[in-house]
Amino acid sequence: MHDAAVLIGRFQPVHNGHVALLREALARARQAIVVIGSAHQARTPKNPFTWQERAALLRAALPEAERTRLTVLPMRDYFDEPRWAQAVHQAVAQAAAPGARIALVGHFKDDSSGYLRAFPGWELIGMPRQGAIDATPIRDAYLGASIATLDQALVPYAGQLPAATRDWLERFSHTPHYPALQEEWRMLRAYRESWAGAPYPPVFVTVDALLRCQGRVLLIRRAHAPGKGLWALPGGFVEPRDTLWQSCLRELAEETHCPLPEDRLRRALRAVRVFDHPGRSQRGRVITHAYFFDLGDEALPEVRGGDDAAHAQWVEQADLAGMEDQFHDDHWHILDQFLGLTSPADADAPARKSP
Repeated sequence: MHDAAVLIGRFQPVHNGHVALLREALARARQAIVVIGSAHQARTPKNPFTWQERAALLRAALPEAERTRLTVLPMRDYFDEPRWAQAVHQAVAQAAAPGARIALVGHFKDDSSGYLRAFPGWELIGMPRQGAIDATPIRDAYLGASIATLDQALVPYAGQLPAATRDWLERFSHTPHYPALQEEWRMLRAYRESWAGAPYPPVFVTVDALLRCQGRVLLIRRAHAPGKGLWALPGGFVEPRDTLWQSCLRELAEETHCPLPEDRLRRALRAVRVFDHPGRSQRGRVITHAYFFDLGDEALPEVRGGDDAAHAQWVEQADLAGMEDQFHDDHWHILDQFLGLTSPADADAPARKSP
């Protein structure tokens, strides 16, 4: 018997395969620690449910007597594998008893299961795949339905969903989040279908501009899906005949009407970084080059939204740490990389854990 058994996943939504792994963790250890990934993000078709909602569904799938042995830790993605693994290690160490003998419960489903190799110090309790259960087609069926057709759409998955999950999905379909997620799901589906006939999946190149002035950061509200209504950095796709630098200046001007001339922006440039995590965008493989400009204590340039931006605004840097779940794609993490919104050894999960 181990002191603690760890289960890592996104649980979007909780299905019977997850429940089987959770029951195995409870059978093998005195304490089950579930690390819920993709926490603190805005709702998207890939991550439609908050970590608190997923934690409640996990608890609802267990007998009441076993819920007291379950600890839930929310974990952000980081889009940086070593940093993510370090944060998981630190969060679990704080949640478990000192010197605890820890095991990791899981199965190698596909390439997305490679994270299981990131914890060599924990004994791996491997389990076979639980049938053909997968959350992706469940989400597709759910978001592709309507309130009137929801029951029919979920019939093929009736044996894969705990009763609590099925009932909760029904209730969630009557919230304003459901049609908003459906709109984005349809947009992303059409977007992928538009290049489905390509000989190989395309790789898109974008640019983003991080402009800081007087301790504030210039952000936009996205006007269209994906990420409609969310905060983002000014940016967009590279035009065929533009350099990266030219595209950055063009997107900054088009989306914010920032009046600064090119030579002033060159003097303000502090760093350029590439963000290329394969999962950073739901549109496909998108690699972005982010340019960090710092104007110091100069007067704030007047800005207003334009092009794909419904709104442009200077936001206090001190407020950004609390806005993580309001950002499009990985833009909050881009800000974190440049501005240090979290420390490298950040382990906020234990402070926010569900008991």
